Amino acid sequence: MTRDPLVVFTPSGKRGHFPAGTPVLQAARQLGVDLDSVCGGRGICSKCQITPSFGEFSKHGLTSQPDALSAWNAVEARYDEKRGLKPGRRLGCQAKIEGDVVIDVPAESQVHRQVVRKAASTRAIAMDPATRLHFVEVAEPDMHVPTGDFERLAAALEREWGITGLRADLPVLAGLQKVLRRGKWQVTAAVHRDHTGGPPRLLALFPGLHEAGLYGLAIDLGSTTIAAHLTDLDTGAVVASAGVMNPQIRFGEDLMSRVSYAMMNPGGDAEMTRAVREAIDTLIVEIAAEAGIDPALILEAVFVCNPVMHHLLLGIDPVELGQAPFALASSDAMNLTARELDLAALPAAARVYVLPCIAGHVGADAAAVALSEAPGRSEDLVLVVDVGTNAEILLGDRSRVLACSSPTGPAFEGAQISSGQRAAPGAIEAIRIDPETKEPRFRVIGSDLWSDEPGFAEAVGAGGITGICGSGIIEAVAELRLAGLMDESGLMGSAEQTGSPRMIADGRTHEYLVWDGSATGGPRITVTQGDIRAIQLAKSALYAGARLLMDERGVDKVDRVVLAGAFGAHISPKHAMVLGMIPDVPLDKVTSAGNAAGTGARIALCNIAARAEIERTVREITKVETAIEPRFQEHFVAANAIPHKTDPFPELQAVATLPKVAFGAGGDREGGRRRRRR
Repeated sequence: MTRDPLVVFTPSGKRGHFPAGTPVLQAARQLGVDLDSVCGGRGICSKCQITPSFGEFSKHGLTSQPDALSAWNAVEARYDEKRGLKPGRRLGCQAKIEGDVVIDVPAESQVHRQVVRKAASTRAIAMDPATRLHFVEVAEPDMHVPTGDFERLAAALEREWGITGLRADLPVLAGLQKVLRRGKWQVTAAVHRDHTGGPPRLLALFPGLHEAGLYGLAIDLGSTTIAAHLTDLDTGAVVASAGVMNPQIRFGEDLMSRVSYAMMNPGGDAEMTRAVREAIDTLIVEIAAEAGIDPALILEAVFVCNPVMHHLLLGIDPVELGQAPFALASSDAMNLTARELDLAALPAAARVYVLPCIAGHVGADAAAVALSEAPGRSEDLVLVVDVGTNAEILLGDRSRVLACSSPTGPAFEGAQISSGQRAAPGAIEAIRIDPETKEPRFRVIGSDLWSDEPGFAEAVGAGGITGICGSGIIEAVAELRLAGLMDESGLMGSAEQTGSPRMIADGRTHEYLVWDGSATGGPRITVTQGDIRAIQLAKSALYAGARLLMDERGVDKVDRVVLAGAFGAHISPKHAMVLGMIPDVPLDKVTSAGNAAGTGARIALCNIAARAEIERTVREITKVETAIEPRFQEHFVAANAIPHKTDPFPELQAVATLPKVAFGAGGDREGGRRRRRR
C-alpha cells in the first residue's frame, strides 16, 4: 500500500501526510500552520505565498523532488504578471501536494508575525568607532600642478586631520569628482581606520558639511533568527532594532541538518548562502526605513554568528564542520566589503567586520558574549550560558576561561513541540499550575494579563491563543514537576494517579491539557510525553556542557550564572533550576544579560580597540569539544532526570519542594500521592 505524501512546514516544524492533490493551504490549515489567506483561496490576495524546498532532508526523513508540487497554473501566472512573485515562491491556495515536500512559510505570509526577542541591551560603550567623519577643504585643480582629485583630497585629509596613506575602492572613486564639485571643494569624508594597522580607507564622500549622521549595523546571525541593531556611530545610540527568521530553517532547524543538506545536495551550501544574504538585505532595507534614514549612510556592519552560520555567510562550504576534527576554514576575524558579501542594500564600499571564532563549534557569537560579559575579568567563578538552537557556554574568572558549544536543538524555541510555535502574539509564554487543584493559569505574548484575570479574553483579542513558545514550554514542564503531575524521570501520571482530569490518555502515555479552544475553532494546547522528552534532551545537552567545563576546572559549584540571549530574558531562574538546565546556585546569583552576543557586536562596532581586545582574548580561551569528550555522554544521561539523577540541588531545595512521585512501572503510585498531600 502506497502512503500519502509527507509535508513538513517550516519554521513551525509541523508535519503530516496528505492525499496527492491536496492544496498546500488546506494542509496548512489542517495542521494548524500559521499561513494567511483572506480571499478564500481564489488566488487574489497573495497572502498565502510559500517557498517549497527541494533536495534530500535527512533530518525530516524525506527527499523533496521538483515535481513534489503541482505545476505552475494560470492563476499563479496571472498574479505573477500583474503583481509579481519572488523567485521560487508559489501561492499556497493554488499549489497542490503531489509528493514528499518541505514548505517554508515566509514571515510576511504568517498571520501572527514572529517576535524576534533580541532587543538591544542598555550598555555604556566608550565611543571610538572605526569609521569617522572629517570635514575638509580641498585644493582646486591647477593645470600647472597636475594631480588627481583623489590625491588632493588625500593631501587635505593629511594636512588637516593627520590621516596618511589613504586608499579608496573603485565604487567610491567613481563618484568622487561629482561630489567635490557639488560641494565646491568643501566635503565631508567618511574614513575607516583598520585596527590592525592597515591603511585608512575612504568609504564615502558627502558635499559640504554632512550633518545627516553616520550609522553602523550590529548583526547577530543566529541559526533561527537574525537580529540587527542600527547604531549611530557618533553617539552609540541604537536608533532601530529589527529581526527576521533565518530562512535557512527550511533546509534544517539545527546546524548539523544544514551541514547534512550541504553534503547531500550539490550546490546546497550556495543555496543556503544566497538565502541568508537575501534575508540580511531585506532586514537592512526594513531597519533603515523604520529609522527614516538612507541606507547609503550605513557604512559599517559587524557580524557575530556560530561557525556554521559564519561559513554560510561567507560562502564557504560548512561540510568540514560536520565531522571531527571540526576544522574551520579560518578562525580569524574577517575584514571585508559589502560588495564581497553581495549585500546590495549597503554601499559597495561599506566595511564588514566578522568577529573571530574561538574554535570548532564555538563561534564568533561566543566571542561576542565573551566581549560583552568579560568572564576573564570576573573575581568569582561565573558560568555564562547563551542558549539558542546551539548553546554557547563560557566558564571562567581572572585565572582562566573555558568555552564549549552544546547542541540543544530547537525545542527551547518552541520547535519539535506538539503545540509549539515561535514567539508571536497569542503564544503562551508563561504558565503556573496550582499544586493543589492542578489547574493552569497562563500569559500570552501581546497581553500582560494572566488567563484567570478579568479582561483576559478581550486583551487577547480575535487572534486568540495560538500555541506555546519556548519560554512557555520550559515553564510548563517545570510546573508539571512542581505540581506532582510528572515524576523525576519526566514521566507524566494518569488522571487516576494524579487526581487531575487534565491528564488525558495519549496512547500508552498521557498528556496535560493546558487549553482547549476547539469549541470556538481554536487549537487544543497540550503538553505531551514527547514534548517533555524533547525538553529533557535539550536541557541535558545544556547541563552536560556546563558540567564538562566544571570538570575541566575541577569544581562542583560555580559562584554565579549569567543567562544570555532571549532565553535568559524570558525564563525565571527558578524554573530553569527545577528543570536542571543550569547548575545549582542561589537564585539571586542567577542574572539575565539580555542579548549578550548582540551587545558584543555593538561594542565591536562602536569601539575599535574592542576588536583588537577580542582577537587577543579568543586566543587565550581554552576550548572544550563536547562532541568527542566521553564524559559528555555520562553527564548527558545523568542530566535526563529532573532536575538531576545524581547532582544535589541544595539551593533549589531551599526555595522549592519537588513532590516524590513515581509513575513508571513498579513506581509507588499511591505512596507518591500520599506523600504529596501530606
